Amino acid sequence: MDFRIELVLIPVSDVDRAKAFYSQTLGFAVDVDHRAGEEFRVVQLTPPGSACSISIGVGITDAEPGSVRGTHLVVRDVVAAREELLARGAEVGEVKHMSAQGWQPGPAPDRADFASFADLADPDGNTWVLQEKGHGGS
Repeated sequence: MDFRIELVLIPVSDVDRAKAFYSQTLGFAVDVDHRAGEEFRVVQLTPPGSACSISIGVGITDAEPGSVRGTHLVVRDVVAAREELLARGAEVGEVKHMSAQGWQPGPAPDRADFASFADLADPDGNTWVLQEKGHGGS
């Protein structure tokens, strides 16, 4: 039996603003934008290369806008991904890695999987983490 995560709800206060951020700034594909009156709207977006999508909208969750923390976007090269998002207008924190001395600037020296990160947030404050996997480290 497979149990796959394929959709994550992201609570937002302004659907159109969030749709523009995720589609134009982050480059997510818009899969669905469906309304059923004033009380229901669902917008489904998928990050490039992902099997999991997000949904934003009206009437899809009672979570507070901005309350989702630390959803990870896994990328092959965190430095290149950060540069691409910055060029698209996203505010992305510096690349960092954890060492025995705590957080350190830059990617992990060996570029090991799951060791390098950069943080960003959507307009409501939902936070995301770029996490590097597959760059070629051990």
